[in-house]
Amino acid sequence: MAPSNMQSSGSASLVDPEDDLPSATYAGDFETTAIPPYDPSNPPYPSSGFALLADQEPLPYVQPHGGGVHGAPPDWHVQEERVRAAGRRGTQDLGLLILRVTLGGLLIAHGLQKLFGWWGGSGLTGLKNSLSDVGYEHADILTYVAAGGQITAGVLLVLGLFTPLAAAGALAYLINGMLAGVSADSGRFAFFLPDGHEYQVTLIGLAVAIILVGPGRYGFDAGRGWSRRPFIGSFLALLIGIGGGVAMWVLLNGANPLA
Repeated sequence: MAPSNMQSSGSASLVDPEDDLPSATYAGDFETTAIPPYDPSNPPYPSSGFALLADQEPLPYVQPHGGGVHGAPPDWHVQEERVRAAGRRGTQDLGLLILRVTLGGLLIAHGLQKLFGWWGGSGLTGLKNSLSDVGYEHADILTYVAAGGQITAGVLLVLGLFTPLAAAGALAYLINGMLAGVSADSGRFAFFLPDGHEYQVTLIGLAVAIILVGPGRYGFDAGRGWSRRPFIGSFLALLIGIGGGVAMWVLLNGANPLA
């Protein structure tokens, strides 16, 4: 590294180009940002793709506060690195999209089964009877809440909209459903199918993963902080999902599923 790049400054910061470079006033999970538009008159990359072959992998460098590298304005440098960071995620966002669509699609399909009786479903009457048999109170109202909430959470997950809240709602529903299944089995927790709960455990794991890793850039939450670097908000959503599922069971059923 050339000495000229390390300006003498009392407070220099170490910047990693592999990072998403949040703003100086980064607001955590709830910050909203947008990738800067491409300017043909001032491209951040060489016009020829062959010039990239000679580039070395960028290393962390010292950036003095108040000035960019090689005399460039700091705002221009931050924009350039954000564009570079957006292209370094590879297939990560595609994988997150598949994860969201898988869980959201399953929730939508099962919700439509309960609501309209499609694909061999029992419909609202069958759902109401099953809830009453397990011991839920207010089963008539809970029937519509369960089916509608399941479909709503699934649609939001597919769209990548309000993803932490949608995944938390899905997690609460799945945990509540597993508690009901364990209670119906006299408190015995069997894992493997056909009589076990491995399917529900798998879906719970998908919901937890989506809460913790975020929705990715392929969705309506792409400009939100929980899409780029989820942290505090994700833990809060996780606690809401777990607590909500247990609270629904305690308040609407009141039985100990492990008793």
